Amino acid sequence: MMVQRNKLIIATVLIGILIGVPQVVVAQLSDTTFSIAPIFQNNMVLQQKSMVAMWGKGNPEAIVNINGSWGKSASVKIDSAGNWKVKLQTPEAGGPYEVTIQYNSTVQTFKNVLIGEVWLCSGQSNMEMPLEGWPPNDTIMNSQKEIAESAYPQIRLFQVKNNFAAEPVTEHVGDWEECSPQTVRTFSAVAYLFGKELHQKLNIPIGLIEADWGGTAVESWMSKEALSAFPSYEPILEAIDRSKDSLKILNQWLAQHRMLDVGAKPREERWENLKFDDSECSEKYFNDRDWISMKLPTLWEASSLGDFDGVVWFRKTLQIPAQWIGKSLSLFLGPIDDMDETYVNGILVGKMLKDGFYKIDRTYSVPASLVTDSVLTIAVRVIDTQGGGGIWGDGKIPYLACEGIEEKLLLNDEWLSMPVAEYRGDKFYVLGLKEGGFRERPKLPVSISAYSPTTLYNGMIHPLVPFTIRGTIWYQGEANVSDPQMYQKTFPAMISSWRSVFESGEFPFYFVQIAPYDYGEGTHSEELREAQLLTMLSVKNTGMAVTLDIGNPKNIHPCNKHDVGHRLALWALAQTYRQKVPAYSGPILKTVKKEKNQLKLVFDYAGSGLVLKEKNGNNEFLIAGPDSVFKKAVVKVHGKALLVSHPEIENPVAVRYAWSNTSEATLFNKEGLPASSFRAGVKK
Repeated sequence: MMVQRNKLIIATVLIGILIGVPQVVVAQLSDTTFSIAPIFQNNMVLQQKSMVAMWGKGNPEAIVNINGSWGKSASVKIDSAGNWKVKLQTPEAGGPYEVTIQYNSTVQTFKNVLIGEVWLCSGQSNMEMPLEGWPPNDTIMNSQKEIAESAYPQIRLFQVKNNFAAEPVTEHVGDWEECSPQTVRTFSAVAYLFGKELHQKLNIPIGLIEADWGGTAVESWMSKEALSAFPSYEPILEAIDRSKDSLKILNQWLAQHRMLDVGAKPREERWENLKFDDSECSEKYFNDRDWISMKLPTLWEASSLGDFDGVVWFRKTLQIPAQWIGKSLSLFLGPIDDMDETYVNGILVGKMLKDGFYKIDRTYSVPASLVTDSVLTIAVRVIDTQGGGGIWGDGKIPYLACEGIEEKLLLNDEWLSMPVAEYRGDKFYVLGLKEGGFRERPKLPVSISAYSPTTLYNGMIHPLVPFTIRGTIWYQGEANVSDPQMYQKTFPAMISSWRSVFESGEFPFYFVQIAPYDYGEGTHSEELREAQLLTMLSVKNTGMAVTLDIGNPKNIHPCNKHDVGHRLALWALAQTYRQKVPAYSGPILKTVKKEKNQLKLVFDYAGSGLVLKEKNGNNEFLIAGPDSVFKKAVVKVHGKALLVSHPEIENPVAVRYAWSNTSEATLFNKEGLPASSFRAGVKK
């Protein structure tokens, strides 16, 4: 696709100088240059029955003509700044068609174009989680069967490659591909399962655009203009603005280094046999005196390295007891985020070079043949591709143990570290150890990463604007549980700002309420769920898929993505496409009224009636009187209402349901959809 598209581009420059990912090519505006936004490619899906926006750059005053093989055309004169945008009428769903763009004597034709329904699919890791999962812990239910049966040529997939930027950019990397077992396995499971159900029920082409990044907060996906409405963000927005030129310098510096592109490698082999000019780092007597000291265990983001993705070596030379010499040892490193190769005295003793093992403890055997004297050198090469990185865990690890000896040698203190490669969007930039390495990496006034406010909007959403879409599905919120009150403001603001820039009206925005998970003491994810519920109740044309019954309190990435995709699809089928479905939402509390010594709760979306499914005698309802002391309630189903009481509370005034991090659903409608958690009081 990229080659065909670039036939239109006569002069090019490195986009890394402009935005944040080195070695991507973008059109340079000049008298002879023309480009069309890279979202337009062979195999794309255009929104049916719409005036779809198409745009690009070119020579001022020149004319751009666009023709659809369905019989519609449009033309526009390029403005004085070299920008052009035009809207082309699309027919009802169908195809394949061709779209031809003519500029002066240059003609470009996009082939195998479908007309159908286009959905933007975004969020953090639960949206990002691919159909093949992240084994061994983060798996997708029925993954292999779904992959094997995924040959749907009328579903088209577009993955926006991960990219963050300090200011809005116009270019991105990605390709439209037909859905197949080869292309879908690394595509968002939630997005695919949602799109598959729409395709099967509507029998029309579906285009899915995936733009997500694990561990990211809603602020990263908001524009500067949207966040500026909140004064508390002004200092960080100003700091990012001051750092944008420094980020350009950093990206230019990275672009001067040797690059390893792993994006095309099979996922199971992606991290094997990577050469970073660092082989001597494993040697016993390597000179590491000028390396960076770091106390382990820790994620290196908490150290002087900050928000760094890439390859970092850790080394530790230690004295072992004399009685250990000549004996087999066991090295307990704890969990490593994400992958590692571990050496003792220059010899590889273990490695884990596959995705999904970031929570798995590394325990490696050190053969007696390596323990020849009292000096032992441990060297670990850690590869981290996003989020936290490093040798982490509790303070009881890492440690070294000797066979037959009870005493352990704790290693939870200072190690020496050195980054040797930086990772950006499927590419490693090899820094090495010699001149020009990490020590000379340009420093930014403030750290800028995917976890900074506005950076993912700038790098992954803005380049899509204003591609015509039907709507958005969204799965995010876990990264915002520490401040649910602010999320209640920022999330609606993000929805509003996206609707504004995409120029597709108040398009449907359907999202997933976060599932039960043990976030730890002092956290209140139930309040984040409440913020999401209030968004659905207050923002027009939104819908929420509740997951209280399909989560995993011990795993933030639940395996059941089928019901997630299905529940999102129910909202779209019922509300967007006006299809008849038995129910598309679980019960939502409507009113609370006191009737003598009990509370009557009336629900919207109760379907054909309510069902209470207690778990181990717990119905997840609490009730309180004026003293605000909540007690386990007695609950009776009364049609589409509940009667809630407690024998010791004569004057109930408040009720809570599923009100904790790990509470799971007990209340459903008869159609099987769970109720959202809630808290409410009697109005005075």
